[in-house]
Amino acid sequence: MSATSHRPSVTRRFLLAARPVGLPKESDFKLVEAPLPAPEAGQVLVKTVYLSVDPYMRGRITGVRTYADPVHVGDLMVGGTVGQVIESRDPSLQPGDYVAGYWGWQDHAVAPAAGLQKLNPQLAPVSTALGVLGMPGMTAYFGFLEICHPKAGETVVVSGAAGAVGSLVGQIAKIQDCRVIGIAGGDDKIKYIVSDLGFDGAFNYKTTSDYVASLKELCPKGIDCYFDNVGGAISDSVFALLNPFARVSVCGQISQYNLEAPELGPRLLAQILVRQLKVEGFIVTRFLERWQQGVAQMAQWMKEGRIKYHEDIVEGFEKTPRAFIDMLEGKNTGKMLVKA
Repeated sequence: MSATSHRPSVTRRFLLAARPVGLPKESDFKLVEAPLPAPEAGQVLVKTVYLSVDPYMRGRITGVRTYADPVHVGDLMVGGTVGQVIESRDPSLQPGDYVAGYWGWQDHAVAPAAGLQKLNPQLAPVSTALGVLGMPGMTAYFGFLEICHPKAGETVVVSGAAGAVGSLVGQIAKIQDCRVIGIAGGDDKIKYIVSDLGFDGAFNYKTTSDYVASLKELCPKGIDCYFDNVGGAISDSVFALLNPFARVSVCGQISQYNLEAPELGPRLLAQILVRQLKVEGFIVTRFLERWQQGVAQMAQWMKEGRIKYHEDIVEGFEKTPRAFIDMLEGKNTGKMLVKA
């Protein structure tokens, strides 16, 4: 156990200050100090090293319960974290150990040791526990393989293709010997996913006026699998080119998250019927019992050089709200993290 004289007496934390209207603002979050208790039996005191900012957090602050409880005004912001143990009251963890958990937007926390994942910095950088070897990686692994069931030679389209999840989905599809087309928002992102990650083609939706025409050019044999991170007009265009018996994995709808009023779109049930499509949404926690299987496979592919990853790291705990907003605006390539 570390000396208690080094224990901080307070933690800095971000609370939800107001329900966002449209795209969140930095003023929707409030930085405060709160007393930091000493850990009790079975608990550890951790210093936050990395915080994750992810699209699902936008849904948690709407005030409406979806698949998880909402964050109420005045509550601590939720989020995945990696930290270092500085004091332990549990034999399973020692000061200096790195752990991953879910203690939210605060720079120190007391947490139950049983709810933390001990990390091995010798196997992979600890930041990967929030990205390629964490929730985004498992979202890509299970959400694509278990729902789309890709077959060699098929055409796969990925929206949000340069993000934390989409960039991994495309690489997993290549490992399955599929032809992979990405959709992303920026010429630099298009270059990244094609030149660095091996996508077979891509287009920048921000500079493309006709999504269907671009998809027809890139997918002359139609589309067999679609991994949907964005929804909206992009997904409407993909549906127009799906082959009979195509599979759609609905992972996110980020184009809709910050709208002040619902966006109208075409009714797709007739296409689903006539083309006999499989369209399935998922929340990655349904695969928790197989989590380590996914982590082991992704780690093996990384070791073999078949999976690459990129992290956009923002320095400074106080910049967490800004990083969250930038992620929602698509300013990141790969996984967006805050280094506390």
